[in-house]
Amino acid sequence: MDLLKAIEKEHSKAQCEKIVRYVGGDKERFAELMQLFLNGGYRVTQRAAWPMSICVEKHPALIAPYYKQIVPLLQKPGVHGAVVRNIVRLLQFVAIPRRYHGMIMNTCFEFIASVDTAPAIKASSLTILENLCALYPDIRPELKLIIEERWEHESPAFKMRARRILSS
Repeated sequence: MDLLKAIEKEHSKAQCEKIVRYVGGDKERFAELMQLFLNGGYRVTQRAAWPMSICVEKHPALIAPYYKQIVPLLQKPGVHGAVVRNIVRLLQFVAIPRRYHGMIMNTCFEFIASVDTAPAIKASSLTILENLCALYPDIRPELKLIIEERWEHESPAFKMRARRILSS
């Protein structure tokens, strides 16, 4: 499969699933997908993000060589929302290397506290922070405080994940 042609052909769930099946757990195919994600044009990057996150959900080890490149994208101005959404989505399913904990933690706190953050990004950020609470229990009170402050203004996805955090 020519990944670039497949990504440019259409942006649909069916096409995403075809790409995910093709890549599977293959490191070389994933590297090709990552090159499109990291170096493709605006539309290619945006479209490569979805299958990338699903590949990582199914095969978490695939993302290991790419943290240094993807984590800074979370704070880079002008990055398409689909890119950020799929990076935080995949970070829910992996053991984040310790050297990125602080940056990811701060970014996720910013996402959940902001009124401008998309609901899907907030929901994934809550899960990432919940996962990091196991290593850093001192962040739980701040997380609960933000959840309580934002509760009335948030989406059902936020509230569903937040309930789990508040009950723990």
